[in-house]
Amino acid sequence: MIQKRKTPLELLDDIYSLAYHMTGTEQASRDLVNRTYVTISNHESEREVLKTFRECYLDQYGQDTDLHICDDNASAASTPLETLKRKAADVKLSVLLSEISGLRHAQISEVLGKPVETVRTWLFWGRKFLIRDCLLKASA
Repeated sequence: MIQKRKTPLELLDDIYSLAYHMTGTEQASRDLVNRTYVTISNHESEREVLKTFRECYLDQYGQDTDLHICDDNASAASTPLETLKRKAADVKLSVLLSEISGLRHAQISEVLGKPVETVRTWLFWGRKFLIRDCLLKASA
């Protein structure tokens, strides 16, 4: 099967959808998409655009609200805390890349810089967590 390469402009809808699902608000999504597209050039590959999106998200938002972690002892636990935030964001992003962008496991692995087996594990658990989270929100 021939894989058509998407230009950054053709990825705009996917990037916005990813941003909306990662941030939860339209304004934050627009800001994240703008930040991503200001950072890239017009000739970037799909993988590089998605990597840039991931880095912009981690730099600007992290996963503070989703993890509910208190930063009272941030100086003592900054490295483990940052690792948890990054991992939670990567799990969520891996599911969204698979479901929204239709990327295969190997492609997601390239974007996230993780082994394919790790991505498969994240997809399995991430889908379960997202479904459970949506069911909890629906019942509230």
